[in-house]
Parts: sequence; structure tokens; C-alpha cells
Amino acid sequence: MVGAAAVVILIVVLVSRQSGPAAPATGAAPPGMGGAAPAIDLSSMTPREQADRLFDRVMQASSQGDSSQVSFFTPMALQTYGTLDGLDADARYHVGLLEIEAANFPAALAQADTLQQLSPGHLFVMLVRGEAARRSGDAAALRRAYRSFLDTADQEEATGKQEYAAHQRALDAFRDAARAALGSAR
Repeated sequence: MVGAAAVVILIVVLVSRQSGPAAPATGAAPPGMGGAAPAIDLSSMTPREQADRLFDRVMQASSQGDSSQVSFFTPMALQTYGTLDGLDADARYHVGLLEIEAANFPAALAQADTLQQLSPGHLFVMLVRGEAARRSGDAAALRRAYRSFLDTADQEEATGKQEYAAHQRALDAFRDAARAALGSAR
């Protein structure tokens, strides 16, 4: 518990220094990631909010090609998610993407496998598997993820899961990439 508190304090100090003054949420987000990533005071947030804020920071840095920020904040984000009691589908998706940013593809796939066991057919399973395959150069696994996504997306999105709305851009981008790769208009 002391270790987690030290991480939170370190995160607050570092993010505050690197982010500058607090800004109101604008709704702007890294492409495909959903959610805002304004500079805010982490000390006023719950542990989950802190983890999500760090996730947003890593995804924004990744979308801007800032590998030093990605390398710096990814371990903090993973450690913060690791302090949470139980991870929901959204958090598992975040952890999977963070593991991909760290080039830890087996850990990312483990998140996808766990999510598949907890919620069979969840679209985040295919997104994590697909991104891990793309980044690791596994064309066959990427095609499987695309096919699985296209086979289940319409039915699964009809469930109205809140996490799908939060990551609609990522879902749409994956669908477009899957259609382009597989030559499907579905």
C-alpha cells in the first residue's frame, strides 16, 4: 500500500510538471482512443481515474510519435492499473494496449484471453489481438482478429455496452481496417 501511495505521488508530480497548468476537458482525444486527455491534478482523482488519465497520456503520446513519453508513462500506467481491485472490460482493454506499447505482446494477449473468458465475443478482445498482431508482424493473427471482429461486431455492438461508446472511434477504425484488409463491405 505504501508503494502504491508513492507511485501516485510520483505520478502527480511528474504529470503536473510535464502537463503544465490544468485545463478544462475539451472532449479531444487521440485518434481512435476516445476520452479526453487534459492536463489535470491526479491527486483529486480515484485510483481508476488516475490509471485512465495515464492511459490517455500514453495513447496521446503514441499517436504523436513521442516514444520518450510512451516509455516514461507506460510503466506508471501499468503499475497504477495493477493497484486496482478487479479490472472491468474497459480497464483490461487499456492494460492490453499499454502492454502493446511496451512491446509485451504475451501480456497483451493474456488480457485479451482473460476478457474472452469473462465476456465471450467482446470486441475489445479482437482489438487487442489485432493490434498485438499488427505490431508484432503476425499477418495471419491479424487476419483472424479482423475476421472475428467482422463476424461479431454488429451483434455485439447492439448490446449497447458503455465501453463501446467510449471507444467508438477505435471500433470504427478497426472495422474499416478489417474491411479494407479482407475486402468485405460488411
